[in-house]
Amino acid sequence: MSSSRRNLIIGGASAAGLSGFPAIVRAQQKFEVKVANFVGPQHFQSQWLVKWGEALEKKSDGRLVFKHFPSAQMGPTPKHFDFARDGTAEISYILHGSTPGRFALTELVNLPYLIGSAEIGIKVLNDPELRSKYLDAEHRGTKVLYLFTHQPGSVHTTKKALRSLDDFKGQRLRFSTSAIREFISSLGATPIGVPPTEVAEQLQKGTLDGAFTDYGGAGIAWKLGGICKYTTELYCFVSSFAVVANQAWYNKLPPDLQKMIDQSVTGIEKEIGGGWDGLDVPGKKAMMDGGGEAIRLSRAEDERLRKIGADVTESTLKTMEGKGLPARAVYSMMKSLAEKHAKTSKNFWA
Repeated sequence: MSSSRRNLIIGGASAAGLSGFPAIVRAQQKFEVKVANFVGPQHFQSQWLVKWGEALEKKSDGRLVFKHFPSAQMGPTPKHFDFARDGTAEISYILHGSTPGRFALTELVNLPYLIGSAEIGIKVLNDPELRSKYLDAEHRGTKVLYLFTHQPGSVHTTKKALRSLDDFKGQRLRFSTSAIREFISSLGATPIGVPPTEVAEQLQKGTLDGAFTDYGGAGIAWKLGGICKYTTELYCFVSSFAVVANQAWYNKLPPDLQKMIDQSVTGIEKEIGGGWDGLDVPGKKAMMDGGGEAIRLSRAEDERLRKIGADVTESTLKTMEGKGLPARAVYSMMKSLAEKHAKTSKNFWA
């Protein structure tokens, strides 16, 4: 073989090897995924996020590398959406109610007596038409992975048992969303905004008399057993959340990783919703083990509160419509979806 032909073959082989090299590098490129999370590592949602990340790490052959920051390690709850939007975190677990008015249409799901379980809540919020028409646009700068709620919440108090509407008067009660703030005011109590991480401390100091939250939040996340003596079981509201990703980061991922992430949050309604609903029993046990008493209102008192809830809903819709927001259309869609899914889902009101 002539030297010129030998050089040509070697050169061609070298070129072929080099042309394949970038593809190999790309295939092995790792992508860090910092996850901002405001609840403690023992909470169901924290544990789900860890397991979800582990599954994606395995499926991606280690190209996705998750690092979790629970217990608001990155910063206060109200900043968690911006952590994802500005890239401080690649993924963030957010509480819509921590930034009142920012997610006005999404928060309509929090209005009193609309959602009967977390399973219903997640099915309503992830309805494709509802999201594409109204909700995803409120999360600009991020890719919404999924929206969800906790199971219906009640009110937990430190000193006074709330057995009737009149008992609410003058009580300083923590609210989680603007809708519940108005509901508390209409009950004759004083609504006070307190971040989740400070609820137990404020109750112990006496600057709060009680808090509206679900049993999972009270008994497990905030460890209020022994702090709150009474729980009036209203099951009257939910708080909405989202898990969102930085849009620019997501857009830079290879298509196969994008698809992998998308598929990982498809069809999870029963798993997530059922997980949150399942917190009710152990959360209540933690509260009762701490010496708490569970109270159920009489039917007459419950009807009084439901009437107030309906008035708060109508007032909220009128106020938002006055600002040019399609609040009634969104609420009507949510209500219709909630009634539909209540027939085939866990329902605390059934």
